[in-house]
Amino acid sequence: MKKNLRLFFLIIILNACGGNTDYDKTAASDPDYLHQSMKKLTDVIVHDIFSPPVASRIYAYPSIAAYEVMRQEYPEYKSLAGQLNGLNSVPKPDDKTVYCYPLATVHAFLTVGQTMIFSEQDIKDFTADIHQQYKDAGVPKRVFNNSIQYGEQVAKHILVWADKDGYKETRTDPKFEVMDEVARWKPTPPAYMEGIEPHWREIRPFVLDSAQQFVPPPPTAFDLKKSSPFYKEVLEVYDVGVNLTKEQKEIAAFWDCNPYVQHQTGHVMFATKKITPGGHWMGIAAIATKSTEADMMESAATYAFTAITLADAFISCWDEKYRSNLIRPETVINEHIDEDWAPLLQTPPFPEYTSGHSVISTAAAIMLTHLHGENFAYEDYVEVEYGLPSRSYPSFKKASKEAAISRLYGGIHYMPAISYGVDQGEQVGNYIVEQLKVK
Repeated sequence: MKKNLRLFFLIIILNACGGNTDYDKTAASDPDYLHQSMKKLTDVIVHDIFSPPVASRIYAYPSIAAYEVMRQEYPEYKSLAGQLNGLNSVPKPDDKTVYCYPLATVHAFLTVGQTMIFSEQDIKDFTADIHQQYKDAGVPKRVFNNSIQYGEQVAKHILVWADKDGYKETRTDPKFEVMDEVARWKPTPPAYMEGIEPHWREIRPFVLDSAQQFVPPPPTAFDLKKSSPFYKEVLEVYDVGVNLTKEQKEIAAFWDCNPYVQHQTGHVMFATKKITPGGHWMGIAAIATKSTEADMMESAATYAFTAITLADAFISCWDEKYRSNLIRPETVINEHIDEDWAPLLQTPPFPEYTSGHSVISTAAAIMLTHLHGENFAYEDYVEVEYGLPSRSYPSFKKASKEAAISRLYGGIHYMPAISYGVDQGEQVGNYIVEQLKVK
């Protein structure tokens, strides 16, 4: 009798301490936990006004951490260790310990993400909310603690790896030097901001051999003779800009993705914050997974592989931007054709060639096509919260082509930056698809 009583009380104590490991695994595996976390990271990136290349880095590392945790429950998915430059195998879970891998996945994502933004408290508060949601879903205390601990282990491993990518070193590199050279980029109105991330080529790529692996042909030689190819390119931007159709204006606005647009009315100046180009495509990745009802693993894979592709595309593109240092159309047109002309979109603060949106959109579209298919029709509602209507596309590649040409409509790129940017993006995207193995 006494033995039975001791056993009875032992069971009660174990349950009180989280000894029971039974819970609704279906509810805990809801991919919406990961979607919520990605959306929160995007919101903080927008709030903290990170530049497009820096934002791509912020998306990549948390997404990789999430993927590496979640794949522990799906061994058919290949680890990114050994596939990504410098990434060694992540800590393995204890095969005698019970985990809720979806919880560990989300915790690793948020832990890494929190270290890469300014508004850390926002992520901390959100993490606490997500933790409570898992508790409400019935995850037992012991399983909860095991999962948090494992998520922390993987997050620390990823952060040690991230710390060696050269980012910190570039924070103290010299700023872009503005020179009095007719063809060289110079700051543009209204903010006349300095060149953003002139040393981004020094960041370690994720899959590419180097930032210089896919160098595009040089831009058209600067020449203001009216018969020159360059002058014709300038004139094309000007003519398109003064004859824009309603549809072209809508396309330009939809793909603007400028994280910091400065407005001036008389003596009053204010700014609006928006999503970055990479953030837009991470939003499209979310749309793809939600519309196909992808599970947590499939969603984690889509986020990770898309983020990796975007990050390397930015490194490749920025390498060329600060090699050619080409002047923007707005500067040339104002100085030599029409001093009152202004582009539809605010000119971003970095050199013109190649077009960032052309490179990264093409690369991302190739990866998403690889993951979800050629004719993946979808409605893009990413920009709705920024006051723009949604747009429908028959495929990711069609969307990327529209994103590329939008830069001509916006008045911020010459056509070679767009066409060669698409080529560059194709090279980057196809290479990453060839190199990275999902299963």
